[in-house]
Amino acid sequence: MKRRDFIKNTAASSALLTLTGLSLSSFKSETVKHITILHTNDVHSYIDPFPPNHPKNPNMGGVARRAALIETIRQENPNVLLLDAGDIFQGTPYFNYYGGELEFKLMNMMGYEIVTLGNHDFDNGIDGLLAQMPNANFEFVSNYGFQNTVLDGHVKPYKIKNVDGIKIGIFGLGVELQGLVDKKNCKETVYHEPIESATDMARILKHEQKCDLVICLSHIGYEYKEDPNKVCDLLLAKKTKDIDLIIGGHTHTFLNKPVIEKNLDGKDVLINQVGCYGLNLGRIDFYLTSDRQIASKGKSIIV
Repeated sequence: MKRRDFIKNTAASSALLTLTGLSLSSFKSETVKHITILHTNDVHSYIDPFPPNHPKNPNMGGVARRAALIETIRQENPNVLLLDAGDIFQGTPYFNYYGGELEFKLMNMMGYEIVTLGNHDFDNGIDGLLAQMPNANFEFVSNYGFQNTVLDGHVKPYKIKNVDGIKIGIFGLGVELQGLVDKKNCKETVYHEPIESATDMARILKHEQKCDLVICLSHIGYEYKEDPNKVCDLLLAKKTKDIDLIIGGHTHTFLNKPVIEKNLDGKDVLINQVGCYGLNLGRIDFYLTSDRQIASKGKSIIV
């Protein structure tokens, strides 16, 4: 199947998700602003597509295909925001040789704007990560405390983007580093409890900064069935408010379309994660009226 036909068919079959009980047909077209959120997670330095003889993913993935897909979507809608939920590094010899330089430069070419940090992004230590940051034209957000490290000031708790007059607040959440990252690699980095951090960030962005959309870039994991009380994206959605979309990572969870959970106020929260290795690209389309009522639809697209 040709890529253009696949995109068309996938779009036609994707489920409509509404955050306010509205349908897209209830919006008057002249009053609606259309924002497209594209996202990846856990790409793990996979630059090339999988080989033709790969048993699970033959000829799939690869930066060139992802870049072409992103460009096609930008031609459909110029109001695109491209995000990543962490673990950009580690997984192929490209990282071992270039230390993350190639990954960042290719992400620049694709137009990534904001990313969060995963545990593997510390694999060359915080000094190695800092050394590569000048190669990144995008910005880093995380709730890790870097005050006593060389990364202090280089990673922000949140960023705000204005896309076609829509104010979008984006913040990052990191996984517990103890047991995952050697102390010599993360040094004095401080882990902050995600639900508490998210509660504060969402309040600031929605109520103080008056953002129309609040997005969480999460690298805490989608779900832990063996430990239902372990903090994850599903629990995060249920135990917070004012978050519209959680873009997840860490657990390499392949979702065909976003999952909807109710927050503390009984409002819908979208949660999406697109697996790993750049095999899929997530797409969430938000439609906002002049009085900021929201509808959305989402899907994962095979690269």
